[in-house]
Amino acid sequence: MRYIIYGVTVYYLRMEQNSYTMREWHVKHMEKTLLKFVTGLAEDASRWEKRMNNKYGRISRVCKRIEYDIKHGVTNTQVCSFLQLLGTGSSFSEVRTHNGSIERLNEIQAYFKEPDSESKCRHYTDMRTQRNLKLLVDTQRLT
Repeated sequence: MRYIIYGVTVYYLRMEQNSYTMREWHVKHMEKTLLKFVTGLAEDASRWEKRMNNKYGRISRVCKRIEYDIKHGVTNTQVCSFLQLLGTGSSFSEVRTHNGSIERLNEIQAYFKEPDSESKCRHYTDMRTQRNLKLLVDTQRLT
């Protein structure tokens, strides 16, 4: 709470917590990231574009960026619905004609997949949890 006094009048300001201040930006960032990944490189890409794609265009980097967006307000349902729109939407038919786009779409859909036929969509895997479980299993085998 904050009180501001101007002359004789006292104004009372109530500040409310906004957990996800840039939610719309993160939704757009998620959409751009997925679209760029599924589209892939152009056939006439420069050396710089190929280099940046090798560095930042891998499935693990894309999933990290999407996880960051989920952490900042994007829902799993939005991710799954946009992936479904990429696969079936008529506005993205040109994207699906690029070489390897269907394979990349299937790869990213396997990472963010719907658990059942309901409209709920949850994040399918967590890389850190997988890594920790693998370490736990490896240490149990050694002992």
